[in-house]
Amino acid sequence: MAYSLDRRRINGPEESFPPVFDSDALQWRSGDPRNDRAPLDIRPIFLQPGLISQANGSAYIETAKTKIACAVYGPRQSKNTAFSEMGRLNVEVKFTPFSCSRRRAPMRDAEDRSVAVAIHQALVSSVRLELLPKSTIDIFITVIESDGLEGCVASGSIAASTALADAGIELLGLVTSCAASAVGNEIWLDPTEEEARLANGTLVLACMPALGKITSVWQTGQMKVPEALVCMDTCQDKCTEIHSVIAQALLESAKK
Repeated sequence: MAYSLDRRRINGPEESFPPVFDSDALQWRSGDPRNDRAPLDIRPIFLQPGLISQANGSAYIETAKTKIACAVYGPRQSKNTAFSEMGRLNVEVKFTPFSCSRRRAPMRDAEDRSVAVAIHQALVSSVRLELLPKSTIDIFITVIESDGLEGCVASGSIAASTALADAGIELLGLVTSCAASAVGNEIWLDPTEEEARLANGTLVLACMPALGKITSVWQTGQMKVPEALVCMDTCQDKCTEIHSVIAQALLESAKK
């Protein structure tokens, strides 16, 4: 019997090969050294404020495979709410369906809310909400590409603080954030999703380096107290370097 093509469908090739993803090629084991950078190095940061012209303030951040866009709207008057002497800060995080290795559903889920809560905790103490009675500031964060929830929290906090400054909202200080994982006997800064999966625990620290104040600590997994303290000290030192990156990006944006 002769083989006939089904002309109603697009027929694939007779010989095909499965796609090779990066996660398939990067299978680390416990005890293996970091192959792309030193344990205490972070990925290069590209930060661009003022990317979204329709928003009051915005920022785009890219750290290797983590790409996040942030838009800030407000302050604007709250409607249908009781009078409050303190303003409100709302944070909403949305992952694009193609942001992860496995396609995500278009509706919001628990991961979106957990990342939004962590970023809100990192930012809320830096914004002078007492100067904005009965006002609301809305922060919308879109994760274009994700390389782990910890990286999204750290990069999202940096982008949101940059966008708030770009919007001209009065802040006590710029918020910077950095993540660290305890992998074996080493501390790895700015872990990728694969590295965080190998780690015993991961910690994300947010702080205001100009004031020397820690605004939030978000930890997942199991981590001993000495390891957590070392991670916090290491992240705080690296946040000082990230602070200069944010300041330089805002200065260059203001000159344009």
